This record gives sequence, structure tokens and C-alpha cells, in this order.
Amino acid sequence: MGYDGGVATRTVIVDNSELARRGIRAILAASPLFEVVAEAGDGAEGITRVRELVPDLVLMDLRMPRLDGFEAIRLIKEELPSTLVVVLTVSDDPQDLFEAIRCGAQGYLLKHLDPRLWLEYLGALVEGDTRISRSVADRILQEFTRERGAPGGLPTLTRREEEVLALVARGLSNREIAVALDIAEGTVKRHLQNILAKLHLRNRVQLATFALTRGAAPGGRRPPQEA
Repeated sequence: MGYDGGVATRTVIVDNSELARRGIRAILAASPLFEVVAEAGDGAEGITRVRELVPDLVLMDLRMPRLDGFEAIRLIKEELPSTLVVVLTVSDDPQDLFEAIRCGAQGYLLKHLDPRLWLEYLGALVEGDTRISRSVADRILQEFTRERGAPGGLPTLTRREEEVLALVARGLSNREIAVALDIAEGTVKRHLQNILAKLHLRNRVQLATFALTRGAAPGGRRPPQEA
């Protein structure tokens, strides 16, 4: 997945507005990184296109007829967990973003953003860089904490897991984390899998959200165990 000089990121756009889909297609056409392989006007049609084409990336609106974006994201991630799903939204309502991330979304894009920022963000995302603003992370964490209760009972991470988590918060990819810690990339992946399992998180964007806000979470940061 991603652009290597010849293979573009195969993308499906799911939005009930034809005008919005046209605008998104025009934005993506400005970069060789992306190839739009299909469009859909609602979640049900989006799932059909995704099943048929198995794209690398899905850009998903949330408010749509027949089947909304939340349920569509959940079904897509259950069937195709390796497909990236990025939410398209007109606002950064924390409840909507939290619900979308809980369903499996790995990023979000505000529709009013400058097109250049769209391409920068999506380009980083397909390369494994999870970016989320601190203010949005704080609000999502509030929703996450409200649902799960106070995080005082969170399990303690090992020292190495803490180091990996800190680098995730800085937006580093697995490869960059491996270089920074002088360990194999496969070891980084195993640490991430262990962290996700311990914290009961589903994907890297949830992990990045948690990592960005952990120090400010109620109960503070626990001292790490030795690896």
C-alpha cells in the first residue's frame, strides 16, 4: 500500500453528496499517490464497492441515508481490517469522532481543510504516521474515559512499551520507532500488539489518542515496569 513510484493507493469515496465526491476526487487527482477506484452515495453502497474492490483506503462520510458511516466503518473493518478508513466530517464533534474511532476508523479529515493539508495528512497516514491534534485527542479521551470509567485501573506497561508509546505520540512510524530504539521493526510491531491488548484498544489511532493524553489523564502516569 502507498506510492512507490508506480503503485497508487486505491481509494473509495463514500459520501451522499455528489458535489462533495467530485471535489474530493479533484483533490486526490492532484497527487500520484492516490487512485480513486469507486464512489458510493451511502454506507450500504460503500460496503458493496469495498467488498468488490478491496481498496487500500476508504474516505467515509458519517451522515448518510440507508446505512450511516459508523455502521459502514464497523462492517468494513470487521471484514477487511487492513483497509484504512478515514472519516470525512464537517465538524470535529468529539462524540462523533470517538464513535468513529471506536468502530475502527484510523483518521479523520475536516471537509473545509485546505486541499494541500488533505494530501499531506493522507500521504502520512498511508505511510503509517497517525496524526491527531492534541485538542481533539483530549476531547476523544474524555468520551473514551466516560464510557470505560476512570483509567486508574489501567494495566502497567513495561519500560520498553512506555518508550514505544511515547514515540507513537510523536507520530513516528514503526520503522522510525525501530531506528530510534535500535530494535527490529518486527519487535516494534509485537510491542504495539501487546500495548493494544493491555489497553483494550483496537487500532493505532486509538493508541495515538491515548498516548497523547496519558500524562494528563486522571490518576496520572504510572511508573513503568522493567521489560
